[in-house]
Amino acid sequence: MFELFQFAAQSSGKSAEMNGLAQTVVFRAASLLILQLAVIGSAQQTVPLPASVPGSSASPGKMVAESSQSQAQAGADGSSNGAIPKPGKAGGKGDPAFGGERHPLYRLTKSDTVDVNFTFSPEFNQTLTVQPDGFVVLKGAGTLWVEGSTVPEMQRAVANAYRGFLHQPEVTVTLKEFDKPYFLASGEVARPGKYELRGDLTVNQAVAMAGGFTQQARHSQVVVFRRISAYAAESHVIDLKKMLDSRDLSEDLHLQAGDFIFVPQSRISKIRKFVPTNSMSWYMNPLQF
Repeated sequence: MFELFQFAAQSSGKSAEMNGLAQTVVFRAASLLILQLAVIGSAQQTVPLPASVPGSSASPGKMVAESSQSQAQAGADGSSNGAIPKPGKAGGKGDPAFGGERHPLYRLTKSDTVDVNFTFSPEFNQTLTVQPDGFVVLKGAGTLWVEGSTVPEMQRAVANAYRGFLHQPEVTVTLKEFDKPYFLASGEVARPGKYELRGDLTVNQAVAMAGGFTQQARHSQVVVFRRISAYAAESHVIDLKKMLDSRDLSEDLHLQAGDFIFVPQSRISKIRKFVPTNSMSWYMNPLQF
């Protein structure tokens, strides 16, 4: 562009033809310059500006800083809507690996007994037993379904049941009698039955509590059944013979409440009843004859 103007200035005053050519060059250069300015102006108008709240005089830099601060707060809370997960739980709903709570509370079952005490109305104090249908009968307040509820849940339910004729009742529910943790031992053990599970107990210790193995027991295939839901159970086969021979109890399974231990019968004991006693004794110890 500068070269065109220099050429027009040098050509000025030499001849009529050169003057006409210089005017044409100047006109075209001016037109090109105007066109470029127009294009630049239209491009600046199409660039979107940061959105601002009507009536607010905050600068764009301040808005960006506030947005970053809100995002940091949302990330610290663990959710975008401001909900804070409860302590001891995964996302407020429980352990995702097992589908339950990490520290579950005891839930009432049939035949459990609870004491219900009213702080300001002791005349309503009572001892309740969960009936076979899962209900309890409240004094003056009808029946209440409590099976499967925790003690705090039952406490709130009892308070709501008495709000009709008591003003903000303060209720305390205490678990009095409940089904204690237990395990079952069956099969080739000396004393099959139901045993109370106290503290940390392993399969070897549970078999010892049940009187130990019988002569017909298969020590290498002890089965432990463990219920994982109301309709499903898992089984664990444990080789107690190998474990005791190697004097290594690192794989001894720790029992949980409700576990069922079954000791199967050995193969030799299964066929012993079909073989005569004299032949069986000769087969087991031929040197005695």
